[in-house]
Amino acid sequence: MNIEGLDYNTQREKIILPEYGREVQKMVDYAKSLPTKEERQVCAETIISIMDRMTSHTRESEDHEQKLWDHLAIMSNFELDIDYPYDVSEAQKIMTQPEPLSYPMTHIPVRHYGKMIFELFERLKEMPAGEERDELVRVTANQMKRNLMQWSHGSCDDEKIASDLARFTDGIIQLDLDNFHFDRITEKDVASQKSNKKRK
Repeated sequence: MNIEGLDYNTQREKIILPEYGREVQKMVDYAKSLPTKEERQVCAETIISIMDRMTSHTRESEDHEQKLWDHLAIMSNFELDIDYPYDVSEAQKIMTQPEPLSYPMTHIPVRHYGKMIFELFERLKEMPAGEERDELVRVTANQMKRNLMQWSHGSCDDEKIASDLARFTDGIIQLDLDNFHFDRITEKDVASQKSNKKRK
């Protein structure tokens, strides 16, 4: 259904800086069309005062006015011939998209243990037998149990943990389940761990 005078924003020309709205963009386009530099200058200063009122919450920043004039230059595609009170030659950088950050994708065989557990496996493989390694085995096995409980909705198998620990340390760490005692981990502890992760 077509109604004269009624259209959608998606049908209109894209706004360069949407935060100022379509009406300010129209003002900028109008300023560009004025025949004399004096008229364009007066119009530009009026537009800046309107933009200033719209962004009053940022007035405290040192470069507030500079940004307004930069934005005016951008909205005019740098085609507004006036005397800018600031150097706007660097304004285009505002519109430049930053390069996407590379995300380190590390392959881990079993995702539910997580990267840090696999780093502990590598550390255990290098450590000499002794109290320090025994303590790290204890910490690692208990964290494996927590992770497994979290992924399996509160249930886990101690034999699986012992088997995985041996498997991922190339058989170096053999957990003796007759003598090894896991920390008491409840479903409440697992729920608390999930909640902490969500907050992060």
